[in-house]
Amino acid sequence: MASEDDDRPRKKITHEIGQDLYLLSGADLDERIALLTSEIERLKADKAKKGASKDAANSFFKS
Repeated sequence: MASEDDDRPRKKITHEIGQDLYLLSGADLDERIALLTSEIERLKADKAKKGASKDAANSFFKS
């Protein structure tokens, strides 16, 4: 029999820089690491995309 908690939407995992980590379990820390790693990859991809766009614009206007 499922408990009432199973029907509730799960709270989205968030991380605040500098947050106290004392109460987090090892599994919680692994989830945070995965979350932050994926966010870093997303930021790097966006930076590369913006860099390529800037390079294309610079190349266009130098011609």
